[in-house]
Order: sequence, then C-alpha cells, then structure tokens
Amino acid sequence: MAKTETHSKNFTKVKKYYNAGVWNEARVRNAVTHPTSSPWITPEEYEEITGQPYEENTEEEEAPEA
Repeated sequence: MAKTETHSKNFTKVKKYYNAGVWNEARVRNAVTHPTSSPWITPEEYEEITGQPYEENTEEEEAPEA
C-alpha cells in the first residue's frame, strides 16, 4: 500500500505565498511558531517548502560582552 502524505491545513497556502515571492523564508519560519497555540505549518513542512533546514531562534543575537 502506498504511503499517503498529509500536510497541515495551511501548508498549500504558505507554499503558494512562498513560491510566488509574497512570503520570504522568515515569514515561512514564523508560520511554524505562530500562533503558538496552533502553528500554521510544521518544521518538516518548512523544510519541504523552502528547501532549507528549520532552525529555531535564528533571529536572536548574542548579548554583547561587558
């Protein structure tokens, strides 16, 4: 029996926006974490859409040394 792949409810929408250039990678990354109670897509779907590995907290900067 063939494996059926299922995606999150908003996967197609996010992929369409990304492929059309409406959303960039940062916006797609936000769809993995927001809203926090029910994110739009999974980290695996982020990777499928962008072709890049999903990394949490990529926007954080290190605190300057005193």
